[in-house]
Amino acid sequence: MSDTQRDLAGFAARIEQYTEAMQVKGHTPDTLNRAIYSFRKFTIWCEERGVLRPTEVTRPIVERFQRFLFHSINPRTDRPISLAYQNTVLTNLRSFFRWLAKQNLVLYNPVADIDIPRRDKRLPKKILNQEELGRVMNAPDLRTPLGLRDRAILETLYSTAIRRMEVCNLNVDDVDIETGIVFVRQGKGRKDRVVPIGERACRWIRAFLHDGRPHLVTPPDPGALFLTPAGRRMPRGRLTACVISHLSKCGVTHRGASHLFRHTCATHMLEGGADIRYIQAMLGHAVLQTTEIYTHVAIKKLKEIHTATHPAAKLKPDEQKLPEDGDVGMLPL
Repeated sequence: MSDTQRDLAGFAARIEQYTEAMQVKGHTPDTLNRAIYSFRKFTIWCEERGVLRPTEVTRPIVERFQRFLFHSINPRTDRPISLAYQNTVLTNLRSFFRWLAKQNLVLYNPVADIDIPRRDKRLPKKILNQEELGRVMNAPDLRTPLGLRDRAILETLYSTAIRRMEVCNLNVDDVDIETGIVFVRQGKGRKDRVVPIGERACRWIRAFLHDGRPHLVTPPDPGALFLTPAGRRMPRGRLTACVISHLSKCGVTHRGASHLFRHTCATHMLEGGADIRYIQAMLGHAVLQTTEIYTHVAIKKLKEIHTATHPAAKLKPDEQKLPEDGDVGMLPL
């Protein structure tokens, strides 16, 4: 559509200007896509109600939209949409209108004083225990290049706790097998970091590089560590599908796919005695509070310490026979 055919002060034109400004500032494609999705949700809702320009948006309109979000149902789960989703949409809208106000394209920011719901701080629902982990690791068919690739991916996820995007972005040169180090380049927030990788994972990566990757790569070599059958870098969706297929094959129904290994690694390290600040560095969390969620998950070690140290954690010999229900009496101290 040409500029003469569209409203240059309408939502589409302003959103295009704003996203260009975000690109100039160096925001990642993921951040841009989340923002665009939020704007699409809002503009469709507005246009259905005859609101066609950002200048027509008022605080009462935003409050009505917020109520609409609160009562919306996620079609995939048939449940109310999460507070995290509501937070993302409204935060993106606030940034959009803040930019419009700075550019003098609207008189004020109608989202500025809106109370945005806080994100849920949920514990990971489940992690893999050692028996489940063993079954999943042994699921790939090691007689094929793709099986070797999948085993190397699973080992990398569990050993390093890096994100799905970071696994997909790994190049062959990013893994130093001799020193057991992985260079994570341009991770979340465009931040580089270095994380350790265990000997077992290095062994499987070496096996894949020797016996698997040469059968997958096609000229020109993209340099990516993990490749598709067509010889291209693995997209995130395909990596997720790969992990889910092996979890399902083993009868593991925990949600999370690749993120499940991230939670499992962090929890197992904490239970093994790792300082939470080192786990923070591994996970690439900007603030310690984000990592502290794992202190609530690692209950096994805490339970052991509680049993060993708390005066009332274990029964004394004279307390072996507890009172019957309804006959409490006086419990010994």
